[in-house]
Parts: sequence; structure tokens; C-alpha cells
Amino acid sequence: MTTVGDTGLLDTLQHEVAVFARRAEQTRLGGVGQVRNSMDRAAYLLLNRLDKEGPMGVKALAASMGIDSSTVTRQVAPLVDTGLVKRTSHPEDGRAVVLQLSPRGQARLEEVRSSRRQLMAELTEDWQPEEREAFCSLLTRFNSALSARMAVSGLPGPEAQSPS
Repeated sequence: MTTVGDTGLLDTLQHEVAVFARRAEQTRLGGVGQVRNSMDRAAYLLLNRLDKEGPMGVKALAASMGIDSSTVTRQVAPLVDTGLVKRTSHPEDGRAVVLQLSPRGQARLEEVRSSRRQLMAELTEDWQPEEREAFCSLLTRFNSALSARMAVSGLPGPEAQSPS
């Protein structure tokens, strides 16, 4: 539990998390000076999940991301409209719809990933490899704790299960 001595540190932590969230949203972590390589957070997470787990239905995708099916349906519609995601019939049940990353979606996702990797490399270029590893480990742990807390509260959690 929090002790009186932790208050200053916890105040600093919550402030830095708030600043990070604002800056991340402002830049959408799109890459170094490349607006064309920025991508909406929801789109990035959906495309990333489809890439990592393969084709799946809306309910499975929603469950794997910790959000509801109506949210996935709403978020995937523009991705289908722009050709980044394909809707196909389920191979075993033709009535069911499966969402799949299209070749165009795969190329776009890799473009954004590459740009984000470059940004991460530049932002941490003066860090030691063990500092990068520690930061990644702690950020993953923080996101997992936040996701678990949101699940206990019955709130849809952030899509933090898969590194991006």
C-alpha cells in the first residue's frame, strides 16, 4: 500500500503518465516527422491484433482485445472501407463473418510499425540496452496491472496484451 513517503513519487508518476498519454495522442506515435505514418490508436491495435492472431470473427476479436463487439464493429468499418481489412465468410460456417488483414492492411501496418520503431530508436538512442529492456518490462507490467484493474472493475480495458 501507499505510505506517506510515497506521495511525492506517486504524484510525479501520475503526472508523467498523464503527460505521456497526452503526447502520445498528440503525435499518435506516428514516427519521426512523418504524418502519413501516423495511425489512429484503435486502428493500429485492431490491425496489430489481426496480424498477430490471424483471421477471426468480431466476437473473438473483441474478447481478445477486452472491448465489446459493438466497439469492434464500429472501429473496423472504416478499415474495411479503406481496404485495410477484408470481411470474408467463415470457412466452416458460411453465415459467419471473419475479419482478416488485407495485403494493403499488412503493408500499411508494417509502414507504421517501421516508423514507430525508428521513433523509439531515436527517443532512446542515448539509453543503454538494459535501460530499454527495463523500461519495456516496467511499462508492460504497468499496462498489465491497469488492464487487470479495469477487468475487476468491469470496465473495458486497454488493449495491452500484445506489444505494439
